[in-house]
Amino acid sequence: MSVRREYPAPVGRTARRLEWQHLPPELRAVVEQRIGVRVAEAHSQTSGFTPGFASVLVGEDGSRHFVKAASVKAQRVFAHSYLEEARKLAALPDGVPAPRLLWVHDRDDWVVLGIEHVNGRAPRRPWTDEDLEASLAMLATTAEALTPPPAGLELDTFAAELADWPAHWDYARATFVLPHGDEAAALAARFAEVTGGSTLVHTDVRDDNILVRADGSAVLCDWNWPVVGAAWLDSLILLIGPRGDGLDVEAVLATHPTFAGLDPETVDIVLALVIGYFLKTADDPVPSSSPYIREHQRWQADVLWDWLCERRGWETGE
Repeated sequence: MSVRREYPAPVGRTARRLEWQHLPPELRAVVEQRIGVRVAEAHSQTSGFTPGFASVLVGEDGSRHFVKAASVKAQRVFAHSYLEEARKLAALPDGVPAPRLLWVHDRDDWVVLGIEHVNGRAPRRPWTDEDLEASLAMLATTAEALTPPPAGLELDTFAAELADWPAHWDYARATFVLPHGDEAAALAARFAEVTGGSTLVHTDVRDDNILVRADGSAVLCDWNWPVVGAAWLDSLILLIGPRGDGLDVEAVLATHPTFAGLDPETVDIVLALVIGYFLKTADDPVPSSSPYIREHQRWQADVLWDWLCERRGWETGE
């Protein structure tokens, strides 16, 4: 039975981002040239956990434009991430419910992306059944459109990209009181056996990367880290937030077509894998550019541990 865990971070206000006025005047001029109108307003998107510029720019003509930017010198990791996102977005076929890449500026020590503006909102927190249903429908469409992955994208497999994740359990077992830590670590070590597939997997599906439009359809954003794996992986990862917010995700697993025929042991293996990662990273130092990331990761670790223990009939150790 899912019990709601109070989310510790300020929903929709977790990012510490560059603002429009922080961009160099010459870069603002480049952006205005690209969007074809002078900017009258800029609304920073304060969800997420990265410090790069991400704003909805409102032109003097009322038009809206979504722009992301990062400094190559001051934010090298995020600038590289934006370039990777541009490469992945450009390769997505038309059937994928994702915003379109419109233009890229990669010079003068800045990476800037112009991305289709989507008129929508993030799923409500606490999660609702309606928003979860819309998000799962979107992920089903996404998986179908991305099986096989687009030609030309060289992507690692899920197993290769996350090969070092089972080792996080060494830290978790040494640091936390987890009565069944050994069994969980053994489950996580088997993840490569069950996560193979021929679908492009987003890997970062959560509420701040989803937009729900007025017609109830959903769109998936922030395509930085896709890999190749099983078609159900994104949908299972999505369930972490709704589970923590008190929704009955076991009923979803039992009835949603995405999970039809999925072995319960496979679910436990993936949950154990992700728990180890979050237990370890939540204990890492808090980066000044993302003050809420560790609280977010610890919450997910706690939600997942409760869930796995419930599924396995284990005591939680709390």
